[in-house]
Amino acid sequence: MEEVAIDNKLKLARVENDLTQSQLADLVGVTRQTIGLIEAGKYNPTLKLCLMLARATRKSLDELFWIKGER
Repeated sequence: MEEVAIDNKLKLARVENDLTQSQLADLVGVTRQTIGLIEAGKYNPTLKLCLMLARATRKSLDELFWIKGER
């Protein structure tokens, strides 16, 4: 199966909601480092974490995450 690269707008959504990485991490139950890795595209979160991030930033999954090259 082909490797799929994911892009995200998590940092933009976090800043729009006036949240630090630590604050967002606390809201979804992960570490600040995890948020930083997701924002940098170095960690692919689970579906559960994606849903929690979407809820915390008041965005849809499609607004936060998509497959590279499809936008």
